[in-house]
Amino acid sequence: MSRFATGVTVVTFQGDDGPRGATMNSFTSVSADPPLVLVSVAKRARSHDDLALRPFCVNILGAEQEPLARLFAGAQGLLEPRWVPGARVPRLANPLAWIECDPWRSYDGGDHTLVLGQVTDLGHRDGDALTYAWSRFGRAIECSEGIEHLI
Repeated sequence: MSRFATGVTVVTFQGDDGPRGATMNSFTSVSADPPLVLVSVAKRARSHDDLALRPFCVNILGAEQEPLARLFAGAQGLLEPRWVPGARVPRLANPLAWIECDPWRSYDGGDHTLVLGQVTDLGHRDGDALTYAWSRFGRAIECSEGIEHLI
């Protein structure tokens, strides 16, 4: 599975002791009506028990945010995450995109739980995306031109 290139997200939520989050690259859009997204959470993850029961935010990271991905994956460091003040759900400051969700359903997925969230709000900015493939971080360059030139 390490050969499949993905984007990188930090899924954040309000824990009992304040804002919490976990780095995840297993994320997908599920439905437009109702608007649903899915994250796959390891059952052994510290965030597992809280995430399926609380509103959460999927923060899609920009290429320059690799240190945040490492921090929320458990790396030690001096980096302190910046949070958006007053957000309904804890949200990182300046992600490439963010998708705020209310819990909708959860399903057993072996050693993971598949958590579906109903989208309540979202936003984005321009920039390159942080990627993960071959067990390494990388960058997807923002395209300035789509396929419209082929038509």
